[in-house]
Amino acid sequence: MAVVAARVVEPLRLRAGKALFARVAGPEGPRNREAIHGTPGPRWFPEDSPIRRVHADGAMFVGGLSALLLQTLHPSAMAAVAAHSGYRGDPWGRLHRTSTFLATTTYGTADSAQAACDRLNAVHARIRGITDAGVAYRASDPHLLEWVHIAEVDSFLRAHQRFATPRLTRTECDGYVAQTGRVAEALGVAEPPRTVAELRERLTAYRPELRATPEALDTARYLLLRPPLPVAALPFYAALASNAIALLPRWAAAELRLPRWEPAERWAVRPGGRLVTGLIRWAMHDPGRGVSR
Repeated sequence: MAVVAARVVEPLRLRAGKALFARVAGPEGPRNREAIHGTPGPRWFPEDSPIRRVHADGAMFVGGLSALLLQTLHPSAMAAVAAHSGYRGDPWGRLHRTSTFLATTTYGTADSAQAACDRLNAVHARIRGITDAGVAYRASDPHLLEWVHIAEVDSFLRAHQRFATPRLTRTECDGYVAQTGRVAEALGVAEPPRTVAELRERLTAYRPELRATPEALDTARYLLLRPPLPVAALPFYAALASNAIALLPRWAAAELRLPRWEPAERWAVRPGGRLVTGLIRWAMHDPGRGVSR
């Protein structure tokens, strides 16, 4: 009976994993995956290092969405995204590029990781403008780059510690922050945090600069209420979105006017998040490598 069930379930898992991978990685995903994992050479990060474990887990889906919401709260960063990223006109293309960059810097050869950072730096060098409040910005500004970095790292780590099993130890959490700093330095962040304590201190230091502009509120509504997804995927996305909100610091959720209610989060939102991230983990598990990707 178990063999029959496996014969039925395994094709479903493979189809689900293929569809999800295609959605996240795009049409070039299989070719990029082979180049990233199959090219010999030294890597920035060793096997089973904290950054590899975090970035391979299904909790990244919640962490990534939460990071986008948190990042909108810096007016200059939000203005740059709104004016130059094309996230509305080509949201899936932006996701494909982001996921490929993360995979390349986490798992690819040292040369390919550095090349990916160099390409992104060249893009950032061309992006500049003025916010609605009249403040000039440059995407290559180390201060803005640091905000994007720490918001992302904090969100990824929060999601992993909430939904992944096993969680990272305290030492491994510090290791994750330090390893992500290697990528941040290659992108122009002058002195990225190296421990969780330093990460928390940097987030606190940015607080006076953060507020929800009309662009930020509009972007949050777009991400949460109008995702470009087929109808069948919306219930799963709703679970991811509600957990992305629940993952935010309370001050950030309040700034974005996103409701939080602890009983609902404890008894409905978080269980839904565990279910959906578990399904993602199951669908994208690669027996050959022992990780989801």
